[in-house]
Amino acid sequence: MKRRNFIRNTGFAAAAMAIAPAAKVFAGTADTKVRLAIIGVGARGQNHLDLILRRDDVELVAICEIEERALTIAKEMITKSGKKMPQVFTGDVNAWKKLLEIKGLDGVLIVTPWELHKPMIMGALDAGIKYVGTEVILGITLEDHWDVVKAAEKNNAHVMMMENVCYRRDVMAVLNMVRQGMFGEIIHLQGGYQHDLREVKFNDGVNMYGHGVEFGEKAYSEAHWRTEHSVHRNGDLYPTHGIGPIAHYANINRGNRFLSLCSFSSKARGLHNHIVKQGGESHPNAKVNFKLGDVVTTSINCANGETILLQHDTNLPRPYSLGFRVQGTEGLWMDVNKSIYIQEKSARAHQWDDAKTWLDKYDHPLWQRWSKDTEGAGHGGMDFFVIHAFVESIKRKTPTPMDVYDAATWSSITPLSERSIELGNQTVEVPDFTGGQWMYRKPVFSLNDSY
Repeated sequence: MKRRNFIRNTGFAAAAMAIAPAAKVFAGTADTKVRLAIIGVGARGQNHLDLILRRDDVELVAICEIEERALTIAKEMITKSGKKMPQVFTGDVNAWKKLLEIKGLDGVLIVTPWELHKPMIMGALDAGIKYVGTEVILGITLEDHWDVVKAAEKNNAHVMMMENVCYRRDVMAVLNMVRQGMFGEIIHLQGGYQHDLREVKFNDGVNMYGHGVEFGEKAYSEAHWRTEHSVHRNGDLYPTHGIGPIAHYANINRGNRFLSLCSFSSKARGLHNHIVKQGGESHPNAKVNFKLGDVVTTSINCANGETILLQHDTNLPRPYSLGFRVQGTEGLWMDVNKSIYIQEKSARAHQWDDAKTWLDKYDHPLWQRWSKDTEGAGHGGMDFFVIHAFVESIKRKTPTPMDVYDAATWSSITPLSERSIELGNQTVEVPDFTGGQWMYRKPVFSLNDSY
């Protein structure tokens, strides 16, 4: 199938499914069993595993994990669920390749370190698997992103980034407000990843979080691999939690697109200071020079004239916040102070309303319908929706609501921000992964209460 036809056909199919009545969409699907496999059942993979084990419409065919401790926990979860133990692939770093040789897989979830995502996605597509769900990020280099897009098109397959924040309840209520014009014409948006990760990036090799200042070979879980990126790279290493929701607000790749970006990085002090404070000045890691600036700020320009500000802030003490701001000609929402102001509709002129009143009123239909099913799901329930959307797309043989073009566009901010900083904060062009089809594609994300 030609590239243009692939983009057009997948977009039309998704749009048709999105606007269909929910009852009709679900008709005839109750007995459908989706055959899934998971590559990576560590801490994050276990979140997805739990949700998959809850579903009667999914058969877990295989799991792959080379870390014995994580694999043991995953097996215990499966046994406790009463479900059949899937095939288990382990033993060496290439075990995932053997998993992909299984015939008849409907989809695969990839929940591994960032640098493994691209080769595993490509491997799954080459194996003929039509639905691939990947945790963020899509790839390391800009070329990685293009390779995945071209492979998905070549194989007429679907690659969905499992960006859960797009389904956060307040984020979706604000999306509902945006679509109903409550903020007027959108002018400016902000977001980011503002999360103190010092006890994620370092531990003692036993505990998952904190209790030491080791990383790399001496550390466990994310500290085993994630911290290396802070040593060697300087850019917005984790943009999708912020940019995913923003992209839906601004209809990116569906009537709008990112044109260019410019990034700045502060000096790096936070990780070094943490090591010294917790492990002492004589600790070997106190000599490590971390390349990642403590605060990385990226400004993005859009085709329709909106501006976007992203911030990556993970190395300093701070309460968690994604720092969302949605501002239009009629008002704005600010996540940090949990407030909304709508001109001529707020209680008092020039004074904030408590956001809860507005968010409750405009609660998204997805949350209204599925809130009970989200109970116990990770990250406040939003993990339920990414798995739900992935599985339901497979059952209906339709494009995923967040597609490979979204994944590539959002994730490419990382290598582009690195390039901008390396060039002395120069503005760099953001590629159009849709090949011009952004002008004709229509919004499809969460248009009803189905998925």
